[in-house]
Amino acid sequence: MSRRLFFLLLLFFLAAVLPARGNREKETAIRVTGTVRLVGNEPFAELIIQREEGHWYINPEDEHKLRNLQHRTVTVEGIETVVELRFASGRPAGERRTLKNIRILGWN
Repeated sequence: MSRRLFFLLLLFFLAAVLPARGNREKETAIRVTGTVRLVGNEPFAELIIQREEGHWYINPEDEHKLRNLQHRTVTVEGIETVVELRFASGRPAGERRTLKNIRILGWN
C-alpha cells in the first residue's frame, strides 16, 4: 500500500513540475530605440518597433501608447519577452520578441 501511495505522489509531483521546465520564455528589462510600424492585415495588424538588428512586437495592451507615433523614431523601456519558435517537425523557427509594460522616453 505504501509503495502505491509513493508512486502516486511521485507521479503527481512530476506532472506538476514538467510543464514548468518546458517553458522557453525569457523576460528582461530593456531600452529600445527604433521606428514604430504597423504590420499585418486587419483585423490582425500589430505594432512593432523596428531596428536594423531586428524588431519587437508591442503587447496589445500597450499599443495605444504608440498608435499615434507610427513612422517616428521612439525610445522606450519595457519588459522584453523572448519566445523560441519551433516548426511542427521540432526544428528551430527563430525567436519572437515582445515588449510589454512600455514607457515612452522620447521620440523624433
